[in-house]
Order: sequence, then C-alpha cells, then structure tokens
Amino acid sequence: MPKTILVVDDQANVRATLADYLSEMGFRMVTASNGREALYTARQAKPDLILLDIMMPEMSGYDFIRTYRKERDTPIILLTAKLEETDKVLGLELGADDYLTKPFGMRELLARIQAVLRRTERPPAEAEVLRADDLLLDRSRRLVQVAGRPVALTPSEFELLAALMAAPGRVFTRAELLLKLQGTTFEGVERTIDVHVRNLRTKIEPDPAQPRYIETVFGVGYRFREE
Repeated sequence: MPKTILVVDDQANVRATLADYLSEMGFRMVTASNGREALYTARQAKPDLILLDIMMPEMSGYDFIRTYRKERDTPIILLTAKLEETDKVLGLELGADDYLTKPFGMRELLARIQAVLRRTERPPAEAEVLRADDLLLDRSRRLVQVAGRPVALTPSEFELLAALMAAPGRVFTRAELLLKLQGTTFEGVERTIDVHVRNLRTKIEPDPAQPRYIETVFGVGYRFREE
C-alpha cells in the first residue's frame, strides 16, 4: 500500500510540482494551502509524512506543528525559504524531524523522505526492549516510558534515543548521529542533533539541566550513561 504524503504550501505551483513528482515515485499525495486547511486534511487523510512550508497565511507552519503534535507524531519535514538558523532550530524544537531550504533538488527531497520513513519502519529482527533505571524503550511497539509513564517522542527523537541506549558509554559524534537519522549528512547541519538532544532531555530527564541519561562529551558529541 503506497505511503501518503501531505504537502502544505501556499504556492500552488510548489504543491503541484511536488505532488506530480512524488506521485511518479509511488506515493499517494494530498495537499493543503495553509496550516488551517492542513489540520483538516491531516485529520482526514492521516498521512505517513508531512512536507510543511513555514510562512503561510491563515496558520503558519509553526502554529500547525504546535497544534498537530498534540494529536499525532507523524514525521514532518519543513520546507523553508528562511536561511536563519534560528528559524530552523525553532521548527526542530517544536517537533519537526528534518528540514530542507528552498530551493532544493528533487533527488535530495526524495532521499530525505525515504530516510525519515525508514525511522518509523524497523524490521522485526531489530525489535528489542532497552532499559536504564526507570527509562524504557520498546522498538517493536515504538514506545518510551519514564517510570511507567508513556512519553511522546517524534520519530527522530525516538531513533536518536534508541541509538544512544543501544550502546551505553559509547561516544557518538554529532555527524555520526546525524548520519543515523538521515542516512547521509546532506548539509551536515550538526546543530540539528543538539536540538533533538535538548528536546529529549526535556522529556526523559528528571532534571534536564543536570542530565542523568544523555551525557555531553564536550568537543565531541554525546553518549548514554554507562551503568
């Protein structure tokens, strides 16, 4: 069954171009022209992935994420014409999984989509339960719990935590972690990892300012605390 992708952009030519190309690649496409319309469409179509413009009338991409993340953890890739790093970081902090800066190539877009979708489709052979004190991660059920309480993670946050928990004590560089999430480093935006780690700490750490699980190795990257 083909995966459904929702394209949200206020420019009709962008929606049409992306829909035509991705349809040829085997995806089922639905579109929306602003964040408000996208909320309705997403609730009806239940897409497997969302391509989301930031600057739109009615409701911006940021406001869409703020609302939709309360309902579902569908992967979101931002399509942004903004070049400021703070704009990209804000999108990641709100729960986006990745971003592309316009203009971008269709082959790179397809590669990013495939990489993000792979994060949500782990084969049964990789299913396992990882534990550390009161933190539990279950790959097969895509479940994370802290002291028995379910914690909602984005696909990127889930895969990042799984990679770290699977190798406690091992130091990962930001580039290595970015490679695990994207399948390639593309623009090499290692700041993306910092944002995901900050989000993870907020969700799983008793005190994010004094991390108990995810440790920073200054000048290198991150590691999951060894027992």
